[in-house]
Amino acid sequence: MTLNDPKTSAKGGPRRLGFKTSIIALFVAIVLVIGLTLVYLSFSRITVITDAAASKFIGEVAELSADRIGSQLKLVRDNLAILNALPPIQSAEIEDNPRLNALLAAMLKNNDQLFNLYVGYDDGSFIEMDAIGGSGRETRARLEAPEQAAFRLVVISRSDPAGIKSRRLYLTDRLELVRELPGPLDYDPRERPWYKDADRRDGSWLTGPYVFFATGKQGYTVQLALEQGRGGVVAGDLLLNVTQELLKREQLTPSAVAFLFDDDDRILAHPKMSEMLGREVSGNIPRLRETDMAGVLKAIRAWREGGISQQFFHDPAGRLYAAAFQAIPHSGPANLRVAVVAPVDEFFASILSERGRLFAIALGFVALMLPIVFLIGSLLSRALRTLADETDRIQRFEFSAAPPVHSMIREIDDLGRSVATMRTVAQTFSRFVPRRLVEKLIETGTPLQLGGVRREVTLLFSDVVNFTEITEKADPARVMQYTSRYFAAMSQEIMRHSGTVDKFIGDAIMAIWNAPADDPDHAANACAAALAALRANDRLNAQFEREGWPAYRTRCGLHIGEAVVGNIGSEDRMNYTALGATVNLAARLEGLNKSYGTSILVSSALRQRVMSRFLFRSVDRISPKGFAESFEIYELRCERGNDHAAQCELCREWELVYSALRHGPLAAAEVELTAFLAKYPDDGVARYHRDYRP
Repeated sequence: MTLNDPKTSAKGGPRRLGFKTSIIALFVAIVLVIGLTLVYLSFSRITVITDAAASKFIGEVAELSADRIGSQLKLVRDNLAILNALPPIQSAEIEDNPRLNALLAAMLKNNDQLFNLYVGYDDGSFIEMDAIGGSGRETRARLEAPEQAAFRLVVISRSDPAGIKSRRLYLTDRLELVRELPGPLDYDPRERPWYKDADRRDGSWLTGPYVFFATGKQGYTVQLALEQGRGGVVAGDLLLNVTQELLKREQLTPSAVAFLFDDDDRILAHPKMSEMLGREVSGNIPRLRETDMAGVLKAIRAWREGGISQQFFHDPAGRLYAAAFQAIPHSGPANLRVAVVAPVDEFFASILSERGRLFAIALGFVALMLPIVFLIGSLLSRALRTLADETDRIQRFEFSAAPPVHSMIREIDDLGRSVATMRTVAQTFSRFVPRRLVEKLIETGTPLQLGGVRREVTLLFSDVVNFTEITEKADPARVMQYTSRYFAAMSQEIMRHSGTVDKFIGDAIMAIWNAPADDPDHAANACAAALAALRANDRLNAQFEREGWPAYRTRCGLHIGEAVVGNIGSEDRMNYTALGATVNLAARLEGLNKSYGTSILVSSALRQRVMSRFLFRSVDRISPKGFAESFEIYELRCERGNDHAAQCELCREWELVYSALRHGPLAAAEVELTAFLAKYPDDGVARYHRDYRP
């Protein structure tokens, strides 16, 4: 099967085997090996293999479906956690609060599976917003909603001694009032099951299932007790018809079905719920034994008893089915389960019908092709394995100096040179573009192009104190050498904590978290990176001192919020960066360190996100130029732990002083500030409030 390449033969070069011929030979060889295996195995063994493969495949589908549905629950839970942390929710500022209304509407728009969000308080006050934009006439009639209404807002206030105030507001998509009606006076959230379930604090997320009055559809209530402020419960209704649409995607075979059930064997979601019951789903929730799916109950009992998710069962006609069951993550005591059921013969009908002919074809080729298979396989596997290892190393950014792979097969030889070129390009590219961005591009195959997206990020800006004074008279070569060492130490800590170094601006660094790669813990990672960077800076300064070079003292500013991230520039020169007010505020915070004598300043939004893991202290309330609102800013001191008692004591004492400065009598505040400075004479924040206090 060796073919001569005419071009190389005419020049007297080496003869190489064509890659196409090699692939054909290898493919035939694989077919032959499979054929011999099939000949060896008996029909009963084939049946066992096919059944096991079907069971495994269905099990993987069931696991994937469970993860998807669990992610829905987790997403709703996360939205409730956001509401839980809002000051207006915690303090029950629910009457005439446009900003709170806008936030509720935005959450409902971004979560199709949610019909509404609501909060009940321990005094019986209540606020609820329903998304009724896509509701049918029946639902609107129940809610007395006009056609142009996209949201219904119900506010019940029992905090006024004069009596209960209850209103129903119907709002457009732009939250403009369309209609106002009196609200219910007898509704008390404290008597509802979802409120009582959250009050138990037993870890339960869900209440239900039941058929919602407003929609006539099945669903659960996801609830979360308020952790701060006034007592109460935040909740939202999760419609299972969204889950039914998700299950429709798992149509593995013509007769396969995926459905959701619980430990009481109630069918909660089914791709064909209406057809299965022969009517609209508006009454009691059906049970498996009441439907034509009762045969699966035996498999469900076997799963519960043995714990093996993959099961087999026969229907009344004797047809073999494979079934798999998985618990839904995050469903808690609600005990949600997903089942995937499919006839085994539909998976392998074509294979079983062609099996006899495959045996004959395989046997016919075995004797002739076996020697060639070994030869071609050895030639291909060695070179391809080497190339695969090299590309894996490139993807992991583990660059080697190995020479290009050479082979007598023309295409593999060309591929070896291409891989070597790719290694050089990737190594060079990663030095000029953020490494995490390069990894993302390689992982996803996304082309590098202009454009951006809006997403939540955490940003860090750092700067070197008095850098110009330190370096203006120094040797430029040494400035570059020591500054590069400084950048390397800082960048290493940023990247070690999942950050992306956006750019170096003179002696400053801009870094991003949660872009381009997703980082669910980006706020905490950014704080940890800032503290680690200062420690690395201290270690580096000790080396600088031994080498006779001035120390670099770093100041950082951190902020979290939405920004536009992506590639900006032109087609031939791009820069991956972030833009927006979030970026500007992070940069402003870095600069404010100079005034307060601090090293790391953060915004209140960032502190709120990670205050349980890091120690902060109040600094000031600022109104930066260009921002309509004023902001509380804080100093990041350290990570919380048993070995930071002194830091905790300093912060506790300072918060008392700061509270007196903000709210207490002037004379008393001056006394406390003086006493604090007597104990901590070098504290820059205290000095600032002593010298610049109005």
